[in-house]
Parts: sequence; C-alpha cells; structure tokens
Amino acid sequence: MEETAEELEESEEIEEATEEETEADKEEETVEIAEEKEEIPVEEELTEEAVEEVEEIEEKKEVKKPKKKEMEEIVEEKIYTIPLGRAWISPRKKRAPRAIRLIKSFIQRHMKIKIEAEKMEEEAERLVISNEVNEKIWNRGIEKPPRKIRVRAVKDKEGVITVYLAEG
Repeated sequence: MEETAEELEESEEIEEATEEETEADKEEETVEIAEEKEEIPVEEELTEEAVEEVEEIEEKKEVKKPKKKEMEEIVEEKIYTIPLGRAWISPRKKRAPRAIRLIKSFIQRHMKIKIEAEKMEEEAERLVISNEVNEKIWNRGIEKPPRKIRVRAVKDKEGVITVYLAEG
C-alpha cells in the first residue's frame, strides 16, 4: 500500500510539472501571437483592398443574375442528339459553321419555331445557342466538328429557345 501511495504522489508531481510546462508554452504562444498582431495591419490593408475588389466583381455579377433568373422559367425542355454528318460534306474550312447552321435548323424544326416570325424579329421566338455548345463544335477547329452532338433545348415563357450542352 505504501508503494502505491508513493507512486500516486510521483504521478501527481509529474502531472503538475506537465501543467506548468503547458502554461509556459501558452505564454510563449501568446507572445508569438502578439508579435504577429503587430504585422497584421499591413496585411489587413492588403486584404481590405482585395475584399473591395471581390465585392466590386460580385456587384457586377449580381446585375447579370436577375436576367438568368427570369430566363429560368422553363415552359418546355427537350434533349436531342443532333447528327452533324452532313457538315462533313462541305469543304474543310466550312464544316464548323455548317455544323452550327445544322443545329439551328434542327432545333427550328423540332421545337416548332415560326420562320416567318423570325424574319420580322419583332416579338418573334428566338433561338440562342449557348457558348458551351459553340465551344464543343469548334473544339477541334474549323475542319473537324463532331459527327453528332447531344443538346438540351429549353423554351422559356417569352418564347426564347436556348440550346445547352446535355450533361452526361
């Protein structure tokens, strides 16, 4: 029993020593933190400028967001696989532009866009090809458009048909 009591006392002394060491470590950390705080004002000025720039960029993006929200009201949505093999009949330097024309004519036929109304351009249903579809067609250059492309055609309540690249 006495040995166990002695062992307990030794363990308590060890614990007290470790507690003192941790307190000393904490004091050193606070000194280091205080030194870092002296450097912070220079960094804060840089970060404040960066934050202001980010806020300006976000404000510009917010102006564009309401337009997208208005166009999100979908009336009709269809997914098509458009064959573009006929673009390869054209001369090499005219294939990608012809592929774009093929996409437009395909969507006009299948989404039933009135061609006469499109010529008038007043309150007409419009066709918009998204940038991602355009990039997919032009990815390998003017001479080698894809043989087929999978797209998602979305018609909003204003009659504007937008063609997006289908996921997956």
